[in-house]
Amino acid sequence: MKYDVEKSCQILDRTPAMLKAVLSNLDDGWVMSNEGPETFSPYDVIGHLIHGEKTDWVPRAKMILEFGNTKTFVPWDRFAQYEESKGKSLEQLLDEFKTLRKDNMTWFKSLKLSEKDLDKKGMHPELGEVTLRNLLATWVVHDLTHIAQITRVMAKQYKEEMGPWPEFFRILNF
Repeated sequence: MKYDVEKSCQILDRTPAMLKAVLSNLDDGWVMSNEGPETFSPYDVIGHLIHGEKTDWVPRAKMILEFGNTKTFVPWDRFAQYEESKGKSLEQLLDEFKTLRKDNMTWFKSLKLSEKDLDKKGMHPELGEVTLRNLLATWVVHDLTHIAQITRVMAKQYKEEMGPWPEFFRILNF
């Protein structure tokens, strides 16, 4: 599918409500478990998404629109949520994510981006030259990836209790 701003908004606008519906008021066994060392729990994912809203998608889009590829993106710390989320409840994180995403989407929709805008280039510190289209498509896939990750981590909590059935559920084998 070719990148489309309106189609992207269909996903980006829904992510906070979907995550709140799936995660609110669950036992810690569902939201604090992960898949092992250096993996995220659903709680960690929400903190990670918040950090992205603050330091990744919008700041990098603004950088591309203002400076093109003459300035390199600031390297992104994908583990910053461990420190930033300390002392916060999952409900606080979900509310913070909702507020940040709403503000970011208001800004994003106000841009009225053209095809020419989407082809503007920026400079990633590891990947080199990227387009605004690449960045914005990645924002959508990032949301969808973490939605899948959350449901996978949650599904694995009952894997041992399923008896012989796990072989029929691909989500449990990733």
